[in-house]
Amino acid sequence: MWIPWALAAAMMAAPQSAEKQPPLSQADASKLKNPVPFTKKSVAQGRTIYLRYCTACHGADGKATVDVVADATDLTSPKLWRHGSTDGEIFRSTRDGAGDSMPAFKTQIPQQENLWHLVNYVRSLWPESMRPPLAEAGPSSGKSK
Repeated sequence: MWIPWALAAAMMAAPQSAEKQPPLSQADASKLKNPVPFTKKSVAQGRTIYLRYCTACHGADGKATVDVVADATDLTSPKLWRHGSTDGEIFRSTRDGAGDSMPAFKTQIPQQENLWHLVNYVRSLWPESMRPPLAEAGPSSGKSK
């Protein structure tokens, strides 16, 4: 299947604007690999984005205990997520929206690299046993390839 590979390769090229990309299917999203290493720097960058765009519905702690959106996802419990918890599925839910209450953020966060930093931050909210190991910070850490 060349389409998912081509789509993944196109999505990982840098820099790209997310708003120009067609919506992903959940099947294609589940095959995407995060091109941004899971580093402290990436998590910090993702946290900045999260605090700006996500706290109104998911809360500062990611537990979705705010009363704005009744069915906002508790980001600290990935086993309960309805739209998938792979890196690609988190990317898709953020970029393209998910369900009736999760809007698309591709116009507010147009750079795909920033969406991947946000994916890393969301994964940092998971129970420690479920988080990916932190990658060593190097000269290319936090940059799309």
